[in-house]
Amino acid sequence: MTDKEKLYNSNTTNLAYIGDAVYEVYVRKRLFEGPFAATKTLHRTAVRYVSAAGQAKALRAMFDDLTEEEQRLVKRARNHRSATKPKNASPIDYKWATAFEALLGYLHLAGEEERFRELADKAWEILSGQQE
Repeated sequence: MTDKEKLYNSNTTNLAYIGDAVYEVYVRKRLFEGPFAATKTLHRTAVRYVSAAGQAKALRAMFDDLTEEEQRLVKRARNHRSATKPKNASPIDYKWATAFEALLGYLHLAGEEERFRELADKAWEILSGQQE
């Protein structure tokens, strides 16, 4: 089994842990590069992109455009039993958001930065209302 296969088959909660961090940095960087705004405004704007509801909406919208391998990972992550309960999201959105983060975490750790950026950009477009 290759390192990439081991990574693909690793615990999806751990992949989501990494995905959450790298996606947060992606969003903050995109906001920073945009029109100047106060930090408070940047934070409020970021919530649209990093909230469970936002991530779930983005993943659902792009699911059919994912590769079969990516869809399998998403389904595995979405169906993984979670030890934590969502605080500000529906349980279904929380599962989809975790799956989104797991996919991004996998892509980042696998060195697939171009694909990571492609999917993060697509999520940005969806959540910015530029595409529905």
